[in-house]
Parts: sequence; structure tokens; C-alpha cells
Amino acid sequence: MIKRLIAFVLILNVTACAELQQVVNNLPDNMPGVTNADIAAGLRQALDQGIDLQVSTLMKQDGFYKNELVKILLPAELQKVDKALRDIGLGSLADEGLKVLNRAAEDAVGTATPIFVNAVKGITFNDAKTILLGSDDAATLYLAGKTQTALYSEFQPIINNSFKKVGADQIWSNLINRYNSIPFTSSVNPDLTDYVTDQALKGVYKMIAVQEKDIRTKYTSRTTDILRKVFALQD
Repeated sequence: MIKRLIAFVLILNVTACAELQQVVNNLPDNMPGVTNADIAAGLRQALDQGIDLQVSTLMKQDGFYKNELVKILLPAELQKVDKALRDIGLGSLADEGLKVLNRAAEDAVGTATPIFVNAVKGITFNDAKTILLGSDDAATLYLAGKTQTALYSEFQPIINNSFKKVGADQIWSNLINRYNSIPFTSSVNPDLTDYVTDQALKGVYKMIAVQEKDIRTKYTSRTTDILRKVFALQD
């Protein structure tokens, strides 16, 4: 049995790359019963499925807020703000502050899809071959390497605008002002835009990795003939 024969692309670390590439170069160009075109097509379909299912879920209301895998929690410097407000009976205000951070991420995620689609189009069969010994999140690592810089540039201004759209700027201005007015506390002024941008990106990649693992390990997640044909080789 060939271990982990799947059509995904792995970002290899520099020290392991040469050894893996030597193994890959010795593999036949045509796998039994599966053509090069099949493997490339299966790879693209698998990635497209992960993007379609998971990114669309994150875009919905509560896509982040009610998903414990990706819910955006408060950064360390704001945890003391949360605790102090709850201690003086402002728990509902603190809860609303957390919710609007997640709302801003949900609002921004829709911009990810075209960037992902362009990355998937660039995958070749040679890319697919290098994943034969890959990990369960190999496709996610590939997408991160190809898209993270572009997504961060897209997400940051959208999340900044989303703060205004969902009222996060006003809510957090009020929260921080209330906290800073509490005697014997040190003032805080966090950069929430950068923090939420980073957390939103992590959430997107995490959910695509969930779908990727399902396709690798569950026959029922292979929803097309080409997915079943290609990924049967790893069973």
C-alpha cells in the first residue's frame, strides 16, 4: 500500500525537502488506474470542496462566534478588561464586545474565496506528486503559503470597515473607556484590527484543514467520482 497517496500539496521544510523530492522523483508518472489528469483534477476538486463548504459556513452569522474551533477570544491584554468589567456588573457589555469581534471576522471572510480559487488553479500534477508522503493538513499548508499575504492585505481594511459596520468600534471604545476609568487600573489601547485579522485568517485555514482531513479519511466526504477514484489510492 502506498502511504498517504493523495492529491494535495505540502509545503516542505527545507531540511526534509531534498529527501522527499528524491522519493517523489522515483515514483511512476502514471499510477495504476489513475492518470496524471485524474490526480490533478481530484486535487482541485478536493480543495474547491473545502473552500466552498467551510468558507461559506464562516461567512454566516455566528460562523465564528458559535464555532468553538475558530471563535475569536480576547487577546491577553484585554482579558483583564473583561474580568474587571464583569467584576463591576458589566458582564453583558463584555459579552457584546466579544461578539462584535467575531462579527467583523464573519463579515470579512467572503473576500477569501476568489484568492483561494486563483491559488487552486495554479496547482499542477507535479505539485500533487510531492504530497504523496504528506500530512493531513498538507493542502491547508499549501493554501496558506500561496494566499496568506494576499488575504491579510484584503482582510485588514475590510475588518477595519467591519468594525464600523457591526458597531465594534463604538462598543470597544465604550468598553475601554469604562475600563480605563476604573481606579487603579493601567490604561489599554489595543490594536484590535490587526488582532482580529490574524485570528480570522487562522480560523479560515483551520476549517479548510477540517474538510481536508475528512476527504482524506472518510469515503462519504468524497462527493464526486473523481474524488472517489483518486483518494481510494490512499485507503
